[in-house]
Amino acid sequence: MERALTPKATRKTDGAYAYLDLLAREASAVEFEGPILQARAAGADSATLEELERAKVAALQVRAVLRRRAKREAELSALFDTASDLAGLRDLDAVLEAIVHRARQLLATDIAYMTLNDPERGDTYMRVTDGSISASFRRLRLPMGAGLGGLVAQSGTPYNTADYFADPRFRHTNTIDVAVHEEGLVAILGVPLRLGTQVIGVLFAANRSARPFAQEEVALLCSLAAHAAVAIDTARLLQETRAALTELSEANTLIRAHSESIERAADAHDRMTGLVLRGGLRGGGVEDVAAVVTEVLGGRLTVLDDEGRPLVGESGDLDTGVFDAAQSSRALGRTVKRGDAYVASVDVGAAPLCTLVLRTDHPVSDTDQRILERAAIVTALLLLFRRSVAEAEGRVRGELLDDLVSRPELRGLDDRARRLGVDLDAPHVLVVARHDGQRERAAFWASSQATLAHGLATARGDEVVLLLPGDRPGALARRVAAELSASLGRPATAGAAPASGPASEPVTAVASAYAEARRCAGALVALGRTGDGASAEELGFVGLLVGERREVSGFLSGAIGPVLDYDARRGTALVKTLNAYFGTGGSLSRTAEALHIHVNTVTQRLDRVGQLLGEDWQEPERALEIQLALRLHRLRTHMPDA
Repeated sequence: MERALTPKATRKTDGAYAYLDLLAREASAVEFEGPILQARAAGADSATLEELERAKVAALQVRAVLRRRAKREAELSALFDTASDLAGLRDLDAVLEAIVHRARQLLATDIAYMTLNDPERGDTYMRVTDGSISASFRRLRLPMGAGLGGLVAQSGTPYNTADYFADPRFRHTNTIDVAVHEEGLVAILGVPLRLGTQVIGVLFAANRSARPFAQEEVALLCSLAAHAAVAIDTARLLQETRAALTELSEANTLIRAHSESIERAADAHDRMTGLVLRGGLRGGGVEDVAAVVTEVLGGRLTVLDDEGRPLVGESGDLDTGVFDAAQSSRALGRTVKRGDAYVASVDVGAAPLCTLVLRTDHPVSDTDQRILERAAIVTALLLLFRRSVAEAEGRVRGELLDDLVSRPELRGLDDRARRLGVDLDAPHVLVVARHDGQRERAAFWASSQATLAHGLATARGDEVVLLLPGDRPGALARRVAAELSASLGRPATAGAAPASGPASEPVTAVASAYAEARRCAGALVALGRTGDGASAEELGFVGLLVGERREVSGFLSGAIGPVLDYDARRGTALVKTLNAYFGTGGSLSRTAEALHIHVNTVTQRLDRVGQLLGEDWQEPERALEIQLALRLHRLRTHMPDA
């Protein structure tokens, strides 16, 4: 049988259960006096009270152990959370704020904060605060070595003070003391933030009332400081890694862009080299070079010759700045930028040869500018090649034309012409153009025109001579005069004559045409028509003096042809009336008497003449021409072979 418990034993058991119950519900330390007070009130003996006292002490010891373990568990959990934050570090500010906040919670302080050293400024600044109530405290910057934080940073060991203002161990400064006083801090604990042997800052926990800091609290804050230092170092490494990756990416982009630029330049160089090799007599390749440049670089390209006139593109958007840039480009040997235009110009013997103007909306890199410079050089080579070939062929063609006009008796002239692609048996016009100076330019222009038209050209003093295919001397003379005047920038006067004769004597026809064309050009100058062009047939009665063939029929047709035709169709007497009118000195009455008609009839006939010949038929020069034509007509009427 079980032995029954004595009242004394029962009281002991009840006391133990009471303390276990207090431990289970985490009662306060004051409540552990309850079982003893109850036993004393119930009249328990001294032995029972003594036993309950021992049980109370043991229970309080267990309670203290449990509380320490719970606190340690919370500290470990906080450290674990901090380590977890570090593992997923994305925002340094957030991690540091979490560390400072946990320090304040675990140490149960009024405030926690962190300062970091600033090597560039040589001081310390407030990095993170938790629980601060002073704005100036949060913006505080401290001299190195000042205050409790300075002592911690210098020694690299934790320091704490129960009463900051009464502690003489560290150097007080007015700035720090004012800020600490404004924040109301009294007890402060500071531990170093270490990266290896270097202290980079201090982690603080502080109270607004006096309190000591236990060793385990110092150790806990040191652990959090270590995590903070790791976070700062990790963030630094992460930032450096990101910066390195950014630099690598930028370098890779730059290398790739540079490589693409080099490939573009190499491709453009190869293509333009091929164009030089294929460049032809007529400047073939200049347009192709421009096409390569615009294909590779984009934008709009204008190619200018040595006179600044466009060979490719339009000149409408060119201004003085572009030509100044071209001069600078020739002096520097580099591309010059003016506004949105990139200008590369090449000269030969200090004389400009060509200029390339590229207009684009996007910047052109240095490598691409080299492409533009290379294109300018290639264009210059093509133009020099064209000029050299034109000059060489021009000399050959010029020598042949010189022989045709001055030594037509030489043998083989027609064979030499055929070898140059000129068929002297076909209709040709010989043009003599007089100019004032710029002989070389005029000769080059004439040679180029003759080459393009499959004709001949030569320069003789202050005139150029062209033998060109065609059968309209007047129109060709006017075109030559206009285009040569534009090229020289000053008037050029051209006379022309047909250079086609009987099949048996084409060479002689050229020499005769040259003499007539020269007289025609001289007549234009004498008549004050400098800068104009015409054939002998278009000079009226003057053409009878200068024309080699004395084309009377052509003169009559031009002067009074409409009147002759009218008389022939209508059977009228307009020609007879004109003869009488001029014969009487322009008197209407005497004309009427001479013709035995009424004055009104004379007036009507003269009105008809005005309608046929034009209102200016009585002007002195025109009237002289008409009178001469009337006399020649009368001679031909009486002399059919005239």
